[in-house]
Amino acid sequence: MKTKFASLKLAIVLLMAVSLLCYAARYLPQLASASETSELAPSFDTTKPVSEITAPAGGWSFRNHVIPVLTRLGCNSGACHGAAAGKGGLKLTLRGYDPEADFNALTRQSLGRRVNKVEPAQSLMLLKPTMVLGHGGGKRLSVDSLEYKVLSEWIAVGLAAPAESDAHITRVEVSPKAATLSTNTERQLRVKAFFSDGHAEDVTRWAKFSTADPAVAVVDDDGKVKMQGSGETAISVWYQSQVSFARVANPYPNKISPEVYARSPRQNFIDELILKKLQTLNIAPSEQATDREFIRRAFLDAMGVLPSPQEVSSFLADTATNKRAKLIDALLAREEFTDYWTNRWADVLLISSEKIGSTAMWSFYNWTRDSVAANKPWDKLVREIITASGNTLENGAANYYVMHKEVTDLTENASMAFLGMSITCARCHNHPLEKWTQKQYFQMANLFARVGLKNGVRAGDVQVYSNPYGEVNHPRLNKPLPPAPLDGEVLPFDSPKDRRQHLADWLTSPSNPYFAKAAVNRVWKNFMGRGLVEAVDDMRATNPPSNEELLNALTKNFTDQGFDLKHLIRTIMNSAAYQRSSKPNDANQQDERFYSRYIIKRLPAEALLDAVSQVTGVATEFPGYPAGMRAMQLPDARVNSYFLTIFGKPPRFATCECERTAEPSVTQALHAINGDTINQKLRAPGGLVDSFLKLGATDETIIKHLYLSAFSRQPDKEEINRLLALMNESKESGKTSTEARRLAIEDLAWAVLTSKEFMFNH
Repeated sequence: MKTKFASLKLAIVLLMAVSLLCYAARYLPQLASASETSELAPSFDTTKPVSEITAPAGGWSFRNHVIPVLTRLGCNSGACHGAAAGKGGLKLTLRGYDPEADFNALTRQSLGRRVNKVEPAQSLMLLKPTMVLGHGGGKRLSVDSLEYKVLSEWIAVGLAAPAESDAHITRVEVSPKAATLSTNTERQLRVKAFFSDGHAEDVTRWAKFSTADPAVAVVDDDGKVKMQGSGETAISVWYQSQVSFARVANPYPNKISPEVYARSPRQNFIDELILKKLQTLNIAPSEQATDREFIRRAFLDAMGVLPSPQEVSSFLADTATNKRAKLIDALLAREEFTDYWTNRWADVLLISSEKIGSTAMWSFYNWTRDSVAANKPWDKLVREIITASGNTLENGAANYYVMHKEVTDLTENASMAFLGMSITCARCHNHPLEKWTQKQYFQMANLFARVGLKNGVRAGDVQVYSNPYGEVNHPRLNKPLPPAPLDGEVLPFDSPKDRRQHLADWLTSPSNPYFAKAAVNRVWKNFMGRGLVEAVDDMRATNPPSNEELLNALTKNFTDQGFDLKHLIRTIMNSAAYQRSSKPNDANQQDERFYSRYIIKRLPAEALLDAVSQVTGVATEFPGYPAGMRAMQLPDARVNSYFLTIFGKPPRFATCECERTAEPSVTQALHAINGDTINQKLRAPGGLVDSFLKLGATDETIIKHLYLSAFSRQPDKEEINRLLALMNESKESGKTSTEARRLAIEDLAWAVLTSKEFMFNH
């Protein structure tokens, strides 16, 4: 009996051992990958001499070795065989985004002549790039190179095809992640790729490198960085579908005492993190702006209007130490604040009658304005748009789906508007500058595939609803892919959950690494003149923020406060960084990225036109709108205003910051000098000039009023004397006394309204 039990016990132990071995073989690679603490396959180092390098366990992989070699040689670039039509009869997918198609092209097409398993050296894919045979792309390969070794050995051992069981790359790491160097010094970067089976390989040799700012540092094809000048820049690294970056810095040769940073004001965490960056780079911050500078800046940045002379005088006379904070709170409570930020978000949402008609446009605009007025949390506002259903005249947010009927349009617009990133390239192939793949694009697109539309009974009335069916096919695979947000969980095909709800859950989650950052970055640029990531709708791994620690801190604060936009704005405006002077010092004249001073920027088109109207006392008339409506209150992108058009009001055709331009042009200059906008307002009955003449105001009174209303400051004595002399000269023109005086006042007002001090915020 004991023998039987002993035998049974041994059998159970053996069975358990076998089970454990099977478990280990099946699950330990995944566990190792997840923990990222072990390497189950030998590490592969491309930095060794070619003679010392042997193929990793399992041999050379088409997916993980052959494709990277072809990419490194430029074979699958857009200028070569990766072009839409290919080159020389060979078409490869751009940067190898479809290994299966590339394998077929190299081994099956042209009667298989491109590879020769018996004599690998006679393969066309080796003979041509070595120029043994004529090659339109020139010599790309040497027979003693590692690349030649990989290709020839892959051919010799049997042309291993790509398979789903292949280890897939999960991430790349670059080292050093950050380095501080001096001018003309060099540093070699190393790139390590990690794979799903737990092993890692040094892929420095086959990675692609680029620099964000060649004036600071350049990088060669092998990853060697050379510092060129002072500042900080990012070195981007691409390998297969993964991207990463390293930061290199070269402090400016300024002699700055630590006391400069120690005594710099700190209002909140923004200041701590900006000063930390400035001290690292030897950049001294500018002094704080004066009260007169601050009030004009705050009014224009928060509301798009000028402070009145009375508001300026009252603020300057206030002796309270917290008067700036009180002013900020007051601005955020005003109707003009609501108008301004409704206009900003209307640009992002592309609110226009061009696609949805006037009635529906008003519905969408009013919904947006009500949301801003109520300070609706950003996550809630976006969720309501993404999940919108019902009548478009009753639920303005539902017009989003009328404006963007195509799933590709919805996918790209939502990514740009709410994530600050463009994924359009991934519609046709893996993104060349980002990690997003064509597969991920169409998984995201499939989240919008079941949005249904049907016309109502009234003009502009459309019903938006969720269909129980509908898919979008992947163009290459010719089948739908399980719907999933970018980097999000897959939703099964048969799930009863509204796919848009699934997208909204991922999109607005505090753990989403893109959503809150995109909103923070847009708001930051409005006040600071430049996004922490610039441009604000180009947030990708290869375009890192100028101050990553600050962006992360702002994002955390924003999410911790429930996505409260007013809280975010209040935090930024109360910082000492926002309240710095725009005047540079000797140590920050070259800084345009690290916020050592306020960045001067031209007023937005709407704010500029409203400011002209405000100073002249003559409202602008907009056809089809009530008298007295300001440019900032216009709901529609379609408005008949030459001034707004030439000064950069966006047409709202695409969700791109580039639509709103602030670049000066000859057209702008000519219109400011000779156009109707300013000149007609100065001549208008009942306007500013008329008022001065009726009141019999003195020249000095007129000068002071214009300066206070346009510049939010009083003129100094030198300015007064110079302008008085010029006005006297105008009166001696031979015209009647009244005519001469009107012309003198008009000339003075025109000079003020066309000056840089008026047209820019500083």
